[in-house]
Amino acid sequence: MTAPDEPRFQLRTGTPPETADVVVVGAGVIGCATAFFTTAAGLRTVVLDARPQPATLTTAAATGAYRLQHDNLEELTLVREGVDLLFDFAARMGLPGYDIRLRPQGYLFCTTEQAALGRQRRMVERQHAFGLTDVELLSGDEARARFPHIGPDVLGARFRAKDGFIDQVRVALGYALAASNGPGVERPAGTATATFCLGERVTGLRVVGSRVVAVETRHAAIAAPIVILATGPFLAQTAELAGLVIDIAPTVRQKVLVADLPAVPVDAPMTIDEETGAHWRPWLRGALVLQTDPATQPSVPSWSPAGAADAGFRLLDPASPVSVARISPFWAEAWRAGGVSFTVQAGQYEITPDHRPYVSPTPVRGLWLNGGYSGHGVMGAAGGSRLLVDLVTGRSTGPEGGLRADPDGQSPFRVDRLFTERERDVL
Repeated sequence: MTAPDEPRFQLRTGTPPETADVVVVGAGVIGCATAFFTTAAGLRTVVLDARPQPATLTTAAATGAYRLQHDNLEELTLVREGVDLLFDFAARMGLPGYDIRLRPQGYLFCTTEQAALGRQRRMVERQHAFGLTDVELLSGDEARARFPHIGPDVLGARFRAKDGFIDQVRVALGYALAASNGPGVERPAGTATATFCLGERVTGLRVVGSRVVAVETRHAAIAAPIVILATGPFLAQTAELAGLVIDIAPTVRQKVLVADLPAVPVDAPMTIDEETGAHWRPWLRGALVLQTDPATQPSVPSWSPAGAADAGFRLLDPASPVSVARISPFWAEAWRAGGVSFTVQAGQYEITPDHRPYVSPTPVRGLWLNGGYSGHGVMGAAGGSRLLVDLVTGRSTGPEGGLRADPDGQSPFRVDRLFTERERDVL
């Protein structure tokens, strides 16, 4: 993942030690970000993952994008903290020259239904009230004037130009490298470092009384007073090792990879059909095409989610009612010309009842949850992990305007919160 002209950084790996200040279970983007903040807080950290490399399961299957257009203030605040970090990533990680391939090309939510224009307006008004005043409400004609790939059926759109794309795997590895290598802007000299123990599947959480005391793998037992579970779609299964029941629903999402299609405008924003949840973004010399389908039923967590070719047919064939050609007609022209070659990759969202994450203590003292980001993990990783570490350490170091840990350790993302309904965004 290192470009030829980019400085090389080394991930600190090794066998599990006998003790640690913190054990983080899971080395996706959430686990890697957690390790960045635990080590910055001076905690000697061990990260365990069953796979031989970090960020190879759910993170690798993500869209590789970020946005501040969210439907609730708490999650927007959490994500804003992470997005601010992305814009200064190399410096704040202490990784000079490190490139996460950030491209602010915008997010464009389009509607083709007259009745949905009111929802568009309400969402923009809500986001403006949150302080996100650079979200624009566009008519169909205004959207087409700015984005020629938008078709005649689009009646309205909302757009934020500073949203955009990143390489999500490089972001995760950047957090891991920073946790391994020491000082950065936010990591003074003397900061602790993290050791990544890969290929180490957790088989047990040792609990004495009501406190976690160790994490067990097939090869070792690591004594630690703090254990943070960041296992994505496996969060409920990992928590169950300590006798806990967590409400989370792993749900398959499929990503259609079109690696080479000249018709795709390389400067296009993320383009979303609000009626169907289908969306696409430029990628390589082609595009990534996806759908957030609310009808998809939860499934058991999987180490190898299978992508099905019919996802490509459903999203690319203009005869399909959810085709991206509904709002971007060039897809229909390319399909009829026989020029669309694709593969399908699958991953799993870990969805909570209110689609907001668990950044929370549990009834088992010393055992914490950092998961359930419901498809927003890459965006929320930094803010959620910083907040969690503040809760763990009893500090309140949130940035100005950011979420802070209350003196009694409360958080709007507690696992035992009351789940309430709201008008949610399509993504």
